[in-house]
Amino acid sequence: LTVLFALFINRVNVRLVGGHSRCAGRVEILHRGLWGTVCDAGWDMPDVAVVCRELDCGEPVDAVGDAYFGPGSGPIWTNRMMCTGSETTLKKCGSVMFYEYDCNHDTDAGCAGKNINMRANNSVNVRLVGGHSRCSGTVEVLHRGQWGTVCDEEWDLADAAVVCRELDCGEPVDALSNAHFGAGSGPVWMTFVLCTGSESTLKNCGSFGWGKNNCGHSKDAGVICSDKINVRLVGGHSRCAGRVEVLHRGQWETVCDAGWDLADAAVVCRELDCGEPVDAPGDAHFGSGSGQSWIKNIQCRGNESQIHLCPTSSSHKNNCSHENDVGLVCAGLVLF
Repeated sequence: LTVLFALFINRVNVRLVGGHSRCAGRVEILHRGLWGTVCDAGWDMPDVAVVCRELDCGEPVDAVGDAYFGPGSGPIWTNRMMCTGSETTLKKCGSVMFYEYDCNHDTDAGCAGKNINMRANNSVNVRLVGGHSRCSGTVEVLHRGQWGTVCDEEWDLADAAVVCRELDCGEPVDALSNAHFGAGSGPVWMTFVLCTGSESTLKNCGSFGWGKNNCGHSKDAGVICSDKINVRLVGGHSRCAGRVEVLHRGQWETVCDAGWDLADAAVVCRELDCGEPVDAPGDAHFGSGSGQSWIKNIQCRGNESQIHLCPTSSSHKNNCSHENDVGLVCAGLVLF
């Protein structure tokens, strides 16, 4: 039996349990003298806003489900809260009370107000693993104290933009799939992530819910952000093929093909997370650049992490022109 009702019991009280502050935790309400939880079905920010207001906890920060703050006990008093966000107390919101329902304590709702910094308390943390820097790699999120990955279903640059912003890693360069940086381990926490690109943290993006997927680690999502990338490939059909350009004193400059070889190419491919070098053509194969030609006779060993760490000859001591601009094709580009 399902009954639509409003909580008009005068002595309904609300509390948050299991968080690091009185303003974060599992939502519990006192009804008929017994504390019980709220099912996370339909639980959203307007509902949280009312709880935060009632507890004098400032503005709402997050609406979480799946028993993020741990499963409760006792009855599950309500499902599908229908607050508008303007109510002064949760008892004034409509909801659906289930005497027979599918909710259990694994779906207990939780929330946090402005007076608690959820990131500082590890509500969700994000990291990138397996790339050449902290700003590239497989996306991992921390949930319930355990790191897990994100499934690549519908993973795109809007999602990548949020990760890059959260990590202070600049703009998104690529949103990668199929465990590009290697398969992760542990749970696959998120799938069908639906960011608009404007969210401040990945936890604010829509998804199918924590751990609710059939993905394996062969579909782990990855991200490359722009932070401190000082080399790029221009004029190819992919970010992993094109004319080599290096950022030098705020200007993009080309590289002379004198002395350019696969050891040099290997460093650039690695820096761009583009796999192994396939070809290193010269003679402006990808078209002529503009501006200065940065260097010639690069002497990389092939194991450097960045091309700037390779010994070079000064651009002011060569006779190269843009007809000698060097190009590169990395294995990250599939050639047909």
